[in-house]
Amino acid sequence: MSRISLLEEFPAETGDFVDRIRRQRRGTVLKLYKALLHSPPLAESWFGHMNAVRWGTTLPGRLRELIIIRIATVHAAAYVLGQHVPALAEADGVSAAECEALKDWRHSACFDEAERAALAYCDSVTTEVNVPAGVFEALRPHYAERQIVELTVLIATYNMHVRVIQALEIAPEDR
Repeated sequence: MSRISLLEEFPAETGDFVDRIRRQRRGTVLKLYKALLHSPPLAESWFGHMNAVRWGTTLPGRLRELIIIRIATVHAAAYVLGQHVPALAEADGVSAAECEALKDWRHSACFDEAERAALAYCDSVTTEVNVPAGVFEALRPHYAERQIVELTVLIATYNMHVRVIQALEIAPEDR
């Protein structure tokens, strides 16, 4: 059970925004937005930012999903794992076995050199914040500077996303 109420009725001024959420999120208002809508300006900015991070970058969908699922795995974020595994992951070319392998990706043969560099960077940003030079330099042969910025923002965003969900104890969506 969530630590705060999940709105079922939304403030009148959020009608257009709630309709946009439904159109872009398979006809539903996710529990996360039912919590965030306690603060409509934050909910709306969150939605816009998440859309930009998920669909407005040059990062391949597979890489994006690997990073999101890795962050959710590190933080044991059932909500995010439930949203992404298996449907969103598989749609972007990440198998159920690869999702499982993300638990111990360093000892898995599932990921190529570029993905491994991004996963190491993800782990460093997620758990250490200050990234060692060697971890950062390992990205350069595989990603343009724009992609490194996009990857960094993706990692930071999903760490924020997970922290909000975990702190508010938002349960996974009902399936």
